[in-house]
Amino acid sequence: MSGKPGAQRMTPSEALVETLAANGVTDVFGIVGSAYMDALDIFPAAGIRFIPVAHEQGAAHMADGYARASGRHGVCIAQNGPGVTNFVTAIAAAYWAHSPVVFITPETGSTTMGLGGFQETEQLPIFSKITRFQGHVNNPQRMAEIAARCFDRAMLERGPAQLNIPRDFFYGECNAVIAPPMRIGRGPGDARALDEAAALLAAAKFPVILAGGGVIFADGTQEAVQLAELLHAPVCNSYLHNDSFPASHPLWCGPLGYQGSKAAMKLISQADVVLALGTRLGPFGTLPQHGLDYWPASAKIIQVDVDAKMLGLVKPISVGINGDAKAATAELLVRLAGRELAGRANQAERSQRITAEKSAWEQELGAWTHERDPFSLAIAQGSKFMHPRQMLRELEQAMPPGAMVSTDIGNVCSVANSYLRFEQPRSLFAAMSFGNCGYAFPVACGAKIAAPERPAIAYVGDGAWGISLNELLTCAREKIGVTVIVFNNGQWGAEKKNHVDFYPRGFIAGNRDSPSWAAVAQAFGCEGITVDKLADVGPALQAAVQAQAAGKCTVLEMMLTQELGDPFRRDALSKPVRYLEKYRAYT
Repeated sequence: MSGKPGAQRMTPSEALVETLAANGVTDVFGIVGSAYMDALDIFPAAGIRFIPVAHEQGAAHMADGYARASGRHGVCIAQNGPGVTNFVTAIAAAYWAHSPVVFITPETGSTTMGLGGFQETEQLPIFSKITRFQGHVNNPQRMAEIAARCFDRAMLERGPAQLNIPRDFFYGECNAVIAPPMRIGRGPGDARALDEAAALLAAAKFPVILAGGGVIFADGTQEAVQLAELLHAPVCNSYLHNDSFPASHPLWCGPLGYQGSKAAMKLISQADVVLALGTRLGPFGTLPQHGLDYWPASAKIIQVDVDAKMLGLVKPISVGINGDAKAATAELLVRLAGRELAGRANQAERSQRITAEKSAWEQELGAWTHERDPFSLAIAQGSKFMHPRQMLRELEQAMPPGAMVSTDIGNVCSVANSYLRFEQPRSLFAAMSFGNCGYAFPVACGAKIAAPERPAIAYVGDGAWGISLNELLTCAREKIGVTVIVFNNGQWGAEKKNHVDFYPRGFIAGNRDSPSWAAVAQAFGCEGITVDKLADVGPALQAAVQAQAAGKCTVLEMMLTQELGDPFRRDALSKPVRYLEKYRAYT
């Protein structure tokens, strides 16, 4: 036995649970399994609530939502083998969202590994490319040590950490030290790079700030606002980070990327200096949109990121700052204080441009009642249901203060990017560039558990809804009050748009018949309401949000036309070519 100072005699299960408690864990998501039952049995004594879910993918998504809403660890656990492999999609989503999720993966027993036993697979290789850290307990004596390291590294690396434990290592006896959490402060970056950045910003005649997820993670919104006001710089949100800057601020211009703000795109296209604050400038988030190839190719780019590997990865940059977005911004404010700023000479003119572009975009959005392509126009004429854009506008106007919104992937969900505005960080949760269906609903559940005082709303297409609706069971049983907006247009809209544009002969697997999703929700023990009139959208949302206080989950089934917004990427497909005679008609 170890004689380490502060060591206590305990079982490995106790060492694991004590480490969870030391890291402030109060909620764990999963499905009960024999592999970790010895630890699960003592959760209540440690003040840890176990939230049993319908599917392990839902558990990991809930842990992701919990982490994104709280800024703390999200934790999930599963039975070895098939339970663990069900984590994969959700852990990949958490990886691309930089969520500090610790997922505990009990593995087959150490004495039978490699023999092809019941529920056995090699679990570490499966996750090797979608985790920031993998810890494997190779001896029960090291349970507390390795578990603590997983929690520390999840925060340090900003992403998922796997804690892999042979199932027989929960038992026995060890002398364990329960280490306090180790949190490493992040600095502002290299002084010389900060000086160069300050010089570029001081000389800029049209500076633009692009606020990304790093601003949210660093709690740097206040500093970003101060810098924007000092420079009088318009601020764009990076793709799917609409909560990185307050929408009510006069310098806010909206998000870039797919279905983003034309005002933001037109303004950043005029920039001579862009400060990319806490964003990797991902390729999907800077693609042309609305017919605008807006990225300013001749502008000087200053990129700030805590991960040095992201600097200059996607876009050429002039200055790279490997630092925390909040700390770096604070240092830039110090360096620019009292300095002559070239942008002050044309501040009035730039202010007019900002106001004019924002006003024009708002007017366009208000008048954009339906999609304008020939297919959508033809199909909408014969429909009695709501136009998606009008419905999204109604949701925007009825959105309660402080709401958290999670969005799935899909056509209507993506169009919603134009209408999602927020005043505080940790308000918008999307699957980011991983783009998996079935994301939004369980993430909203996890966010609600982490922040029960805030409204939680999930935007889900009717196709994606089939992947995650089983978690209605979880909401009904655990009294998790969330509101689900199901966009029912009877189709896989994103893929159908590709059919329309590139393969118009037919819609293979694009159309779908569905039951009444409101009735399905009621059958699961939740509230279900069908909405088919614009006048009912806002009141239905407000009533559903009020019901959250009583722990009621409400599904609002929005009946929509089959209009289709722009495709995700116009460069993703090409017009088909067929050489064999029997396929010639399919061109």
